[in-house]
Amino acid sequence: MSDIETLKTELMAAIESADTLEALEAVRVSALGKQGSVSALLKTMGGMSPEERQTQGPIINGLRESITTALTAKKADVETAELNRRLATERVDMTLPAPDAPRGTIHPVSQVMDELAEIFADMGFAVAEGPEIEDDWHNFTALNIPETHPARAMHDTFYFPDDMARDGQKMVLRTHTSPVQIRTMTSQEPPIRIIAPGRVYRSDSDATHTPMFHQIEGLVIDKGIHLGHLKWTLETFLKAYFEREDVVLRLRPSYFPFTEPSVEVDVGYSVINGKRVIGGAEGWMEVLGSGMVHRKVIAACGLDPDVWQGFAFGTGVDRLAMLKYGMDDLRAFFDGDNRWLQHYGFNALDVPTLSGGVGA
Repeated sequence: MSDIETLKTELMAAIESADTLEALEAVRVSALGKQGSVSALLKTMGGMSPEERQTQGPIINGLRESITTALTAKKADVETAELNRRLATERVDMTLPAPDAPRGTIHPVSQVMDELAEIFADMGFAVAEGPEIEDDWHNFTALNIPETHPARAMHDTFYFPDDMARDGQKMVLRTHTSPVQIRTMTSQEPPIRIIAPGRVYRSDSDATHTPMFHQIEGLVIDKGIHLGHLKWTLETFLKAYFEREDVVLRLRPSYFPFTEPSVEVDVGYSVINGKRVIGGAEGWMEVLGSGMVHRKVIAACGLDPDVWQGFAFGTGVDRLAMLKYGMDDLRAFFDGDNRWLQHYGFNALDVPTLSGGVGA
């Protein structure tokens, strides 16, 4: 028997007797590693004559292929045997508590948006949406905001370059969700009951203002609508949102170009343990603006203001979240600090319901 055949017999026996992956790896290294016996034979081919290489080359290469094939097959057998052993001996105790997995939280703004949608859906309102990049007509002109109005100033509104104008209308990042009201009134017949939540943009930034924030507006268009309907709607909404029956409202005359008459709405609060708590009437806090939809706005949408009347209101979603859940800095809403989100965020399963409490 030649030396190569002897080596092959020895290696095959070693592979066959290896019963663990570690033992099999040791055989592989001893044969095919840099200092292995088969590798050493391969290195000798460089010093052979052409005649010797022609006869010995196929034998040595055949040895390497045979050993490699045997190692692969044996490894599969050892892994299968190990798996069968584990399946036969290991057990999973299903009574043990599952390990805690990393969990995200629902942002307070998203939670409050869901709470508001739940409340107004129960009052018969639908949710309407519109583009965040608006044209001048929908954002200003149709809402009775003339070109000379301060809201059109560059320091209040983010304007797009003139070359991005559409149909002669300048484009802006919407400053409120009121354009959604215009789009709704021009696209569907009254009666209309909608809320319009979404992101809005204004050039302002401090502890209580950010360049982007969230707003929700409501619109009702029908026949015979008056301020009494508006006051009842706002009372019902705020009592449900703050989950208190002692919510008291105070309406103050104000000015908005798209409503006439216009009213600011204050909500009563009490001081408990040094903190303001919504409810009672120890003091007053402004929470939203509202009013009867201006005749010019109704007419601009192609409706007859002598037939159709309505009211509108709007408030900041971020502000409502701060009042209800005790946050004192609006900028933290947008910092992306995971510690803040873990503290103020909501569990994904805490879906707001009127029966379980919108803040449950």
